[in-house]
Amino acid sequence: METKIYDKLYINGQWVNPAGTGKIDVTNSTTEEVMGQIPEGTAEDVNAAVAAAKAAFESWSTTSVEERKRYLQLIADKLTAMKNEIAALVAAEVGMPLAMATAVQAGMPAMVMGSYAQLLGEFPFEETIGKALVVKEPIGVVGCITPWNFPLHQVVAKVAPALAAGCTVVLKPSEVAPLTAFVLAEIMGEIGLPAGVFNLVTGYGPVVGEAIAAHPDVDMVSFTGSTRAGKRVSELAAQSVKRVALELGGKSANVILDDANFEKAVKSGVGACYFNSGQTCSALTRMLVPRSRHDEAVAIAKKTAENFTVGDPLGGKAKLGPLVSATQRERVIGYIKKGIEEGATLVAGGTEKPEGLDKGFFVRPTVFANVNNKMTIAQEEIFGPVLSIIPYEDDDDAVRIANDTIYGLAGGVWSGDEERAKRVARRLRTGQVEINGGGFNPLVPFGGYKQSGNGRELGKYGLEEYLEVKAMLL
Repeated sequence: METKIYDKLYINGQWVNPAGTGKIDVTNSTTEEVMGQIPEGTAEDVNAAVAAAKAAFESWSTTSVEERKRYLQLIADKLTAMKNEIAALVAAEVGMPLAMATAVQAGMPAMVMGSYAQLLGEFPFEETIGKALVVKEPIGVVGCITPWNFPLHQVVAKVAPALAAGCTVVLKPSEVAPLTAFVLAEIMGEIGLPAGVFNLVTGYGPVVGEAIAAHPDVDMVSFTGSTRAGKRVSELAAQSVKRVALELGGKSANVILDDANFEKAVKSGVGACYFNSGQTCSALTRMLVPRSRHDEAVAIAKKTAENFTVGDPLGGKAKLGPLVSATQRERVIGYIKKGIEEGATLVAGGTEKPEGLDKGFFVRPTVFANVNNKMTIAQEEIFGPVLSIIPYEDDDDAVRIANDTIYGLAGGVWSGDEERAKRVARRLRTGQVEINGGGFNPLVPFGGYKQSGNGRELGKYGLEEYLEVKAMLL
């Protein structure tokens, strides 16, 4: 793959020179070699982008729903046409195996963008209550700050509903995996999206991200990332009382009830923990099993984990690629060491590099048994392929353990009786629950309770985040 060098930012419909001269290298997570370079943006660049977005808002916010729908569908079509290029970029940056990256990292953004084009034809922007007219209007200039684990999907999950609502956007993607954001900006130029409606400023969170969150002319900031960084975004945004949408960390519990098909549930649960090498905020990293069947579950999980081949995501055989960076690998190894120190039973994986993989940020798929929910590995988000198996006494105990966390993003329940599974799912304090391995749906809300964040993404719920409500009293 050729090195992708981007030396300009996309502001006001033009590729412009950044205010500073700094560059940021983008590293291939498998080879550890530089695969790209982007500008290190500054607060001055943010000011220019926000000014462009503010100037464009008046005309964009008053464009017809049909016109906005047309642009979104054009973007969706372009994303679909470029899915192979997008997948290869993300596989190299983040480490997801290519076939999966094609379906998920490239497929989901196109699907989500298209879903908002479709939704615009159905969404009620007005309703009459008595004699009053209630209208939903775009909130204004939106700052979008996105993470590296699903780099284009997380961008589109914000940009698509913001544009659909009639808002203008300033985007700061993660500097760790930014290349698909440049692909998206190129698409915006190709389809003739009006100048200033979409703006791209790359750089570091403490500089560019903070400048966006604090900017008085940014009406809303939507952030996905760590809970720690989300708190900082909220602090800065509070100074101008702007709306804040946060999608933060998770430590999601997968509750396997005693009447579940254990072979199927545990195998699926290991996959739901290891998806994207565990670099998923909604990963089901705590597997809760009846104490009487703990050892049975552990044996299935161990065998499943050991069948997760680790290797080059572009090679075609690996189920598990590398982590995104050396920093991330060290973090995950630190948590594995902590699990051993605190007395959890290591049954698969560990701290050593996978055999034959000296280059690349690889970690062995790891399983801990006999985990107590007070242990660090059961409470803190690891963001790697590390599963904690936790025994429980009865359904009430399972619910108590599942809810015993500062997070509330996702979860799972497995049972031979779907109604029983739903009853348990209703008791979980979390924004999304998979019943017996239920699949992804781009139209249902995604977001968290507690310190997993505020607001929802996807579908009509995601669109409503970017709208203000006005009552006209007649």
